[in-house]
Amino acid sequence: MEFKLTPEQEEIKRAVREFAEKEFTPELALEYDQKEEFPAALYKKAAQLGFTSMRIPEQYDGQGLGVLEDCIVVEEMCRVDPGIGVAISLGNLMIPDVLLRHGNEEQKCKYIPPLARGDKIAAAAFTEPEHGSDITRMDSTAVKCGSEWVINGAKEFITNATTADTFILLCQSDPNAQPSHRGQTLFLAEKGMAGLEATKLHGKMGIKPCVTGSLSMCDLKVPDSNVVGEVGKGFYYTLELFDGTRITVAAQAVGIAQGAYEKALNYAKTRKQFGQPIISFQGVSFKLAEMLMKIESARLMTYKAAWLYDKVKPNPVATSMAKAYASRVAMEVTDDAIQIFGGYGYLADYHVERFHRCAKITEIYEGTSEIQKLTITNYLAKQT
Repeated sequence: MEFKLTPEQEEIKRAVREFAEKEFTPELALEYDQKEEFPAALYKKAAQLGFTSMRIPEQYDGQGLGVLEDCIVVEEMCRVDPGIGVAISLGNLMIPDVLLRHGNEEQKCKYIPPLARGDKIAAAAFTEPEHGSDITRMDSTAVKCGSEWVINGAKEFITNATTADTFILLCQSDPNAQPSHRGQTLFLAEKGMAGLEATKLHGKMGIKPCVTGSLSMCDLKVPDSNVVGEVGKGFYYTLELFDGTRITVAAQAVGIAQGAYEKALNYAKTRKQFGQPIISFQGVSFKLAEMLMKIESARLMTYKAAWLYDKVKPNPVATSMAKAYASRVAMEVTDDAIQIFGGYGYLADYHVERFHRCAKITEIYEGTSEIQKLTITNYLAKQT
C-alpha cells in the first residue's frame, strides 16, 4: 500500500518549505553558522506561523496535531539549512511534552502557551558532566526544605542553556533509592532564579545556531509547586519523553540528508568534466541512486515511528530504529555529497560541508546510536 500524506499534511509541508526557502537564505545560514548565534527573529516568525507548536493542543495556543506533522516541519526546515532548522525545531524542547502528560493544570497554563507562541524558549537539562548516556543516577541533588527544594549540581551539553527562559531539571531527590533511578524527580526552574547560571559552549562541530551550554545550580531554590508529576518518577518521565523527541531527531537527519542530496544532484547535472555532465558517469549516478534509496528508507522508518506514536502508542523499538538508521544515513549521504562536489564540497560557500558537520550530532544527542541499538537488542532478547 502506498504511503501518502493527508491533504492537511501536504499543505503543512508546502507552507514550511516556502517559509524556509524564503527565510533561510544561504548567506544567512553561513552567517549564523559563523556567529554561533540563536536565530531569535526567525524563531519568532516560525512560531507565529505555528511551525514550532505542532503537537501542542489548541487550548494552550498550539496546533493540536501530532508527531508526524512535527516531523514534516523539522524535515523541511533541516532540508534548507540544518543549523537554523535544528535551532528552531528545538526552541520549546520537551517542556510542553512532559507537562501535557504529567503536569498539573496550573503548570500547563503558566508554561505552555508562552512556549507555543514563541514568546519564551525552553531547555531540558538531563545530561551531566559524568553522566551522558547513563541517566540512571544523577549527581545533581534536590533536598526538600519546608515548602521548597534546594538543588545543587551541574548539567552539560544543554540545548538553549543560555537562551532559555524555562528549564526542566532531572535531579536525584532520594540518594538512598535502590535502584538509584527510582529516586529521581523533575523540577521546573526559570531564568533569573538565584543560584542558576548558564555558560555558553563554543567551538561545536555543527548545528552552531542551536546554542549549547552548561548549567550550574548552587543552592537553587524552587517551590514545591514546581515539581513535575510525582516525586521519584523523573527517570520514567524522561524515558517516555525520548520516545517522542528521538523521532524528531530522525526527522532532522532525514531533512539534512535530503538537502545535501538535492544539492549534489543539481551539481552533478551542471558540472561538466570530460565534455559531459558528471551525472553521466556511473561512479556519480550510482552514488546518487544509493543516496536516494537510503533517504527514502529513513523517511519511511521515521514516519512509521511517528504514526505509531500518534495513532497507536509510543513504540520505543520503532523510534530507536528510525533514529539510529536515519542518523547514519545523514552521515553517509552528506559524505557522498561532498565527494560529488569534489574540492568545492570542502568549501563553506558550497554548503554541503556544513550539512555533513551538522549531521553528526544526530548520532549522538537524544541517546547515541549505541543506546538505540541497546533498546532494540533488549527487545530482541525478550522475544520467544
